[in-house]
Amino acid sequence: MAEEQLGFDIPGEDERKPVASGKRGKSGKGAAGTVSREAGSGESAGPRKLQDDEVFDYITGDKVVKLTEAEKVRQRIARALVRQYAIDPDDMVADFPIPVVNAKTGRKSRRRASIAIFEHDKPKELQYIRRIVVTKPRPNDSRTVSKIRTFAHAKEQVDEVADLMHAAGPDCVFGLWTDDKDLYFIRRAPSRFEDEYRAMANWPRGDATLFDAQGNASSLATMRRADETMLRFAFRRCHNYIHGNEGLPKDAAFWQFLYVLFAKLYDERLVREEGRESRFYVDSDDLAEAAENDTGSPAVAARITELFAEVKEVYAKEKLFNEYDRLTLGPAALTFITSELYTYSIHDTSLDALGTAYQELVGDNLRGDRGQYFTPNGAVRLMVEMLDPELDQTVFDPCCGTGGFLRESLLHVLHKKWMPKDEKSLSVQERARFETKRRGDLAAYAKDRVYGADFDPFLTRAAAFGVMMLTDIAGNTFQMDSLGFPRMGNLPGVEPAMKHLHRIAPGEVDVLLTNPPFGTDIPVTGPVLDLFREEESGEEKQKSIAYGWSRQEDGTLKRGKPATSVAPERLFVQKAVEWVKPGGRIGIVLPNGILSNPGPDDEAVRQYILDECWVMASVELPVEIFVVGAGVNILTTLLFLRKKTEQEKFEERLHGDLDYPVFMAVAEKVGFDRRGNPLHVRDARGDRVVQEYEETDEIVVKNVLVERRIKRRDFIIDNDLMSLRDRTERHDRPSVITEYHAFLERHGHELPWKKGERA
Repeated sequence: MAEEQLGFDIPGEDERKPVASGKRGKSGKGAAGTVSREAGSGESAGPRKLQDDEVFDYITGDKVVKLTEAEKVRQRIARALVRQYAIDPDDMVADFPIPVVNAKTGRKSRRRASIAIFEHDKPKELQYIRRIVVTKPRPNDSRTVSKIRTFAHAKEQVDEVADLMHAAGPDCVFGLWTDDKDLYFIRRAPSRFEDEYRAMANWPRGDATLFDAQGNASSLATMRRADETMLRFAFRRCHNYIHGNEGLPKDAAFWQFLYVLFAKLYDERLVREEGRESRFYVDSDDLAEAAENDTGSPAVAARITELFAEVKEVYAKEKLFNEYDRLTLGPAALTFITSELYTYSIHDTSLDALGTAYQELVGDNLRGDRGQYFTPNGAVRLMVEMLDPELDQTVFDPCCGTGGFLRESLLHVLHKKWMPKDEKSLSVQERARFETKRRGDLAAYAKDRVYGADFDPFLTRAAAFGVMMLTDIAGNTFQMDSLGFPRMGNLPGVEPAMKHLHRIAPGEVDVLLTNPPFGTDIPVTGPVLDLFREEESGEEKQKSIAYGWSRQEDGTLKRGKPATSVAPERLFVQKAVEWVKPGGRIGIVLPNGILSNPGPDDEAVRQYILDECWVMASVELPVEIFVVGAGVNILTTLLFLRKKTEQEKFEERLHGDLDYPVFMAVAEKVGFDRRGNPLHVRDARGDRVVQEYEETDEIVVKNVLVERRIKRRDFIIDNDLMSLRDRTERHDRPSVITEYHAFLERHGHELPWKKGERA
């Protein structure tokens, strides 16, 4: 959880209870000032440091709360209330006590609403409560399949919220219950005898004075863009419902969810571009029926099935779907997923949020079995920023997996070329509006310049769908054996890939980014090895890795007979170099052994790299990034190369090898430990460093959008891989990318590959 906090001073060193340091005015900004506690001597104690299990409360900002499991859920929901539902944090109160009367016994008790939301500009009194939130700690994850509880099976949870809403009075009309796994939106339905508390698909934004809870999505005025936290939550719930409630394996559940998601995207496109009536929705009758039983709505299921059939027809030319792609979910699952997604506008949601939500989904549910270790997001983003692809340059990943490098390259160009220079000062909502306006430009770039390939047909489709999430067009991803392309191969992707040889033929690629499969247990054998030793004309290649290697008496390498098997990561080094044009750039993830083992086979790879490329940079990664991000314990290095031109190689032969600076870094921290717990920057005393900043939020008051700046404080994530896009002005610590830029500034005139760029 990103621990962003409102900007207030911390209570004194000896103060263990949260103490207010000031009150916010109507502007929402924190009042300056320090709160101290009277000491025995009459002197004031200074501000104390937060303990590791404490955070600033997101709602008030002027108190410190212990970060229990229940508090983690409340803090996430509080942030979503502001960012997605545009509710003013000044109208929220945490742990608000409400007197509740037991209907059976008549006894009174005080219960607390986790968050009570009041009418704007009214006193924080019972009669002015308009919404109530109840949060619970997330249940322990079970290794067995766990079912999602639907509204029909959540009587205890619904009753808990309903009792609080009833006690708050007739004007409290909306409720919410969540434990970060299950979530229920509740509305009060006034009745002549006894009010009913019914299911609803989602909450309206702001103060909702014009909201009609009886209707469908059109009653929300417009479908809203999704907050990243809530979108990831919705994706996860949909997948878990299919996995747990429908009994499908995780990977099969992923594809079924994806079919429904693209039916949603297609429906939005028809509504937006052709003015069609939406078919991806549930109405109040469907929700009422779902609250009574789990059978689902046949009408909803029929509409979604129809939409998916049209999706398959629309993308028939791209061959994204085949006869095995069938939507097999029943009415219960289709109704549940539709109710989770239909109030969101996927098209208008931040592209960064979509990319993150999609990557989390595919990373958790699709795993390769051929030595593929999917590259964690932090490493992907750093590699793209280090190589800095331009709008007129072709990006290619020959081992694209689920397409992380492809999506990140698109987002990199989006933010570099089309976003405002001051985008970090914009609100989350305003940044999303700028991003989504550029979908068309991003689609044109993706269609012309971004390519991926993989041996696994499921992964290439997942990569294509990931590009489609960002651009509305299918990505250029091909199922093929990249080591054999273009001279060998009969997999389905070879033929369509051949139509793009002007972009991805050997010697044509500008930027190659890849994480090849590792492992001596999956060696490459057979005729494909001959391709690494022979030119297309049949002549022997001057440089090749695909031989046996030994040492002569003087220690120099000696090439032996043609190898009968070679580890794939070694061959991909040679293939990557052959693929890029002279002056082209390579970013590749390699196991540390290739760059450090003393054996002749690995030294031959290193010698090949030095002969054919300038080494731009080498960044060694700690084990935590792959343990948490990919579930494997492996030490890796990110290697960045620039292919030498023939003129540069000629000059080296003439004058001897050049001695030039190389940027080398060892990343020690990646923002989390082996268990995924966040790591924060600490001072010399071991206390977490807190920095203050301002954040722009958009709230809705009386149906009017209001933008305002709010002071916040947060802890600084200790992450050596922090990208420039993630880095804010308050993060002044060095990271790999900032040190790399400083290195270029200092040594640019000494770098032969910078000289080549200038030429």
